[in-house]
Amino acid sequence: MRLWRFDGRRLRVAAGDDPGWTPPIPREAGLVPTPTGSVRLDPVPDIQGYWVETAVGDQGATEAAAGLVRPIVAALLESERQRALLADELASRYKEIDLLYAISEILGQTTRLDEAAQTIVREVSSVVGARRASIMVYDEATGMLRTVAARGFSTEQVVPISPQDDVSIAARVFRERRVLVYDPEDGAGDAEDDGRGYKGRAFLSLPICYAAPGGSTRCVGVINLTDRVGGDRFSAADRKLVTAVANQIGAAVENARLVTRDLRQQRIRRELELAHDLQLKLLPHPSILQEDARLAARCVPAESVGGDFYTFARLGRGRVGVMLGDVASHGFSAALIMALVMSAAAIHAGAAVTPDETLSALLESLGTELQTTEMYFTVFYGVLDPALGRLSYANAGHPYAFRVPGTGEPERLEATAPPIGLATPGAIDRRQVPWLPDDLLCLCTDGLVDARNSAGERFGERRLLDLVLAHRTESPEAILEAVYAESDGFTSPPIDDRTLVVMRMNGEKRER
Repeated sequence: MRLWRFDGRRLRVAAGDDPGWTPPIPREAGLVPTPTGSVRLDPVPDIQGYWVETAVGDQGATEAAAGLVRPIVAALLESERQRALLADELASRYKEIDLLYAISEILGQTTRLDEAAQTIVREVSSVVGARRASIMVYDEATGMLRTVAARGFSTEQVVPISPQDDVSIAARVFRERRVLVYDPEDGAGDAEDDGRGYKGRAFLSLPICYAAPGGSTRCVGVINLTDRVGGDRFSAADRKLVTAVANQIGAAVENARLVTRDLRQQRIRRELELAHDLQLKLLPHPSILQEDARLAARCVPAESVGGDFYTFARLGRGRVGVMLGDVASHGFSAALIMALVMSAAAIHAGAAVTPDETLSALLESLGTELQTTEMYFTVFYGVLDPALGRLSYANAGHPYAFRVPGTGEPERLEATAPPIGLATPGAIDRRQVPWLPDDLLCLCTDGLVDARNSAGERFGERRLLDLVLAHRTESPEAILEAVYAESDGFTSPPIDDRTLVVMRMNGEKRER
């Protein structure tokens, strides 16, 4: 038995030993002559260009064998194709993570707008392969778009531009807050722009927007990219990547500007507040679980930037993955690690099969950054499978993870490894516990448990669990509200982020 692949000219062996000859290209399934006798060739279903060879024996047996083998081969080839697509997706997502992390580092390492913008434009243009690039920022004092950084030419060559300029592409992007892209090979832009008035090389021009805490989104500038290395066309992937980081660029530019303006008035505090607001936007909304589960989650930040995070996802066949963690320490460095973990978790949770594989992948991809920054984080990741009636989980040093049954006391989901950043490769184990229809998953961070009142008394784990037990027949939203109502009334101004996640699988016991 062999697998043959048509390369456009003839059949070549794709699997199996090479017989030293090549069969003729068949038009349909059936027997074909070869130097060693006739063999049967059958096309692989749904996979163009592949043929399965089976030896000729009894005609009925040969056709039966071919019928059994063909779907198996088709499934294997499709699996390999999906693996290659996943590898490409992971590679592109890693590039996005690297760029986001680089921009976050810029925000934390510079206090000058020109220095920040120059580094950003270099990083972005390098990733997408643009020989010429620039960042233009709106100057509120003059009401003009000013080029603050450029690659491939000097900023001194460019005069400020009015946002109302009818000819300037950058002014149009700023006014309309939308992407403009042009390909000279087509003679026009994409569906969003007809490219009128532009006769040069291809360009990609995007608005840089920023959402201030409690305010609406506003455009703060424009990033322009031209002269693609190795070609004159910016791909859809280039556009997707630059669009994904445009808001991060806006945050970096805006924060650098704020630091310069407010250097004498609580510079670090303002920077941390803005950065924390950006981090909270990374947290997903429970509605993404749709009909698979009912989930309530809330992260209440303290005044300083924190490192609490959670994420969840549908994994197919009714399974749901839930992750909650807490980056050690506080401040801007913790928020940066939190953002990096959230981006990496979105990749690894979908690519890995089991919770311990997911946390091991996080350890591998973030190990260098954690070692460099001397930081670590605790994290719990569980996969609930109601069809099998079980919860599989891996717990890297997170103490506040519980299974709350319909009756009886909560069960602590013990740690299976040290925190990420302290654990060694191969040290993360997986455990499984039964999951019954009435069960609740309750995850929280130490900000809730360790909160103290004015007399110095801790809120405490027992108080939190008693509240959950008292309301466990109700909806996750009602349980969460009960816990926070008690915590808000008990706690003096909090000194740490307080995060709680409560989940019940759909199809299980509903609230009263």
